Amino acid sequence: MKGLERLFARLRRPFERTPLRFFRPLFDAIEAFHLWPATEPDKPPWVRDPLDVKRYMSMVVIGLVPPLLVGLYLFGLRVLAVILVSYAVGGAIEVLFACVRREEINEGFLVTGLIFPLALPPGIPLWMVAVGVAAGVILGKELFGGTGRNLFNPALLGRCILTVGYPTAMGAWIEPKAAWPGRLLEYAVAPESYAGAADAAVDTAASAVDAVTMATPLVEGKAALEAPETFYEQAEPVANLVWGNVAGCIGETSAVAILLGAAFLLLVGVVPWRTVAGSLAGFLVLGAALHAAAPATFGPVGWHLFAGGFLFGTVYMATDPVSSPITKPAKMVYGLLIGVLVVLIRNLTGYVEGVTFAILLGNIAAPTLDEIVVRWRTRRLET
Repeated sequence: MKGLERLFARLRRPFERTPLRFFRPLFDAIEAFHLWPATEPDKPPWVRDPLDVKRYMSMVVIGLVPPLLVGLYLFGLRVLAVILVSYAVGGAIEVLFACVRREEINEGFLVTGLIFPLALPPGIPLWMVAVGVAAGVILGKELFGGTGRNLFNPALLGRCILTVGYPTAMGAWIEPKAAWPGRLLEYAVAPESYAGAADAAVDTAASAVDAVTMATPLVEGKAALEAPETFYEQAEPVANLVWGNVAGCIGETSAVAILLGAAFLLLVGVVPWRTVAGSLAGFLVLGAALHAAAPATFGPVGWHLFAGGFLFGTVYMATDPVSSPITKPAKMVYGLLIGVLVVLIRNLTGYVEGVTFAILLGNIAAPTLDEIVVRWRTRRLET
């Protein structure tokens, strides 16, 4: 370790005195990746928690490993291409802004660059991945001042922009296991075939298996509500939803993998349990009550719990330490709000999924919730 420290000390000199000082933030980031930082962090959001940036982000990345491995198994090696594009484009933007501002490169994108591709359909064109991650990082974080100052979750904002701007491409679902070992190239799916069940394949040396588009469980579930008494016969079996053998976004299909990651993050204290508990409570209580009152409009809450991206969004996105509330009561209310909004958006709008919009709306409400809690506590002290 001492030899590595001496090596970086020598390499640092050109970045201090020569024109290479423009790239000083990039050198600092590489040095911090290999060595523990010598100083304590002094910028938000890390003033909220004694964990430094590197350890915090490392824990979240470890927690993302289970859904990543399942997504890789189900949808093939193209998952790696989507992740590489996300890291390459988003990382380059982070480095550029840090160099222009002459600030250190924060490790926040280690998580954003992985969560974003895991929240995308595996058949999405790679150029759209680049557009989405660039929009999310620039509009969702850099324009607000960088890591620790963003109002919205950058990964979610990028996904929202793609959902609104390219709705057909965001339906590029692939039948699970049909892609293994997968392709590193882009699937040749015509825009008109995204919503249908048409063959769409690119023959490469990596695989000769066709990629096909198909309906997701939430689409099938909404159609099955026309005959609620036979819902479970028409909809995707719950066992497939639990294990992940369904079409969907890369990291959201397997409830088992997500729960394993959640257990780890809760154990190490990175994920606030109040946000998770509040989201689950709001989703389950309202979903169960509405299903009992109108089963032809609202699907079974137990089935909806494992279908779609609710669990993935609750564990990995709603708990973002920057865009979520700080105070404990606000975290619980924030979670409740997200759970309630997911139920309402899924069942009462034209969108079969509502996690993205629910969490972004929760991000907007987060500062207000904290303000209410702080004022309430202040008044109690004054009296």
